[in-house]
Amino acid sequence: MNNFSIEGQVAVITGGTGVLGGSISKSLLEAGVRVAVLGRQEDKLKKFVADFGGNESLIGYPCDVLNEERIREVRDLIVDKWGRIDILINVAGGNIPGATLTEAQTIFDMKIDDYKKVTELNLDGTIVPSLIFGETIAKSGKGSIINISSMATYSAITRVMGYSVAKTGINIFTQWMAMEMAMKFGDKVRVNAVAPGFFIGDQNRAVLINPDGSYTERSKKVLAKTPMGRFGDISELNGLVQFLCSDAASFITGAIIPVDGGFSSFSGV
Repeated sequence: MNNFSIEGQVAVITGGTGVLGGSISKSLLEAGVRVAVLGRQEDKLKKFVADFGGNESLIGYPCDVLNEERIREVRDLIVDKWGRIDILINVAGGNIPGATLTEAQTIFDMKIDDYKKVTELNLDGTIVPSLIFGETIAKSGKGSIINISSMATYSAITRVMGYSVAKTGINIFTQWMAMEMAMKFGDKVRVNAVAPGFFIGDQNRAVLINPDGSYTERSKKVLAKTPMGRFGDISELNGLVQFLCSDAASFITGAIIPVDGGFSSFSGV
């Protein structure tokens, strides 16, 4: 079972202080990985690191995933500190209110500027770190990049066009980067994506949960198309992430793997 171990590796996690990024960071720390967490808010980063009681295997770096110069600085700091980078997990992203249509709006009410912001954050915010940190991984000849896809890439989900377009772009980028790495840098450099199903987090809580705690009509539609009949727990993504980072997944690259309770495989009938 040793090929499932990722102990001693060095991981970079963008958006690492959010619900998903925080859960992944914690799980990797528990698996013996040294974790560098990136986020835009320095105070939030400091609190996140402090919550782990000064764990020497965890460090936080303020960093905007669209700022190439700062990403290069952070990359060099991590290599100087820990000698290498083995894992990159691109979690930074999400939707913004202006790019989420209300039920009464049509596509023609979409604010173009907000559409551009959400596509840039999600798509370029994955590509830019992948090219900068990925170069270091490629030069070492071994490592794993994991991107975050979405159920919004399998079929049209109402109200979130910009987010859907960006996440669909991440899918083809994942496959393209996987091809490039394997053909030019060897079969030990792998790139995959995880496609989460529906989990209740800070960004989608308002559209899934009513103020009184009951499910919204949107939630009921989601659950009706989820064979397991429930929302996921954010920790249920961690096992797949650790597997993809390990040698047990040595022949898996270019894959977009759903963790969704069966949502993507069910027609609803």
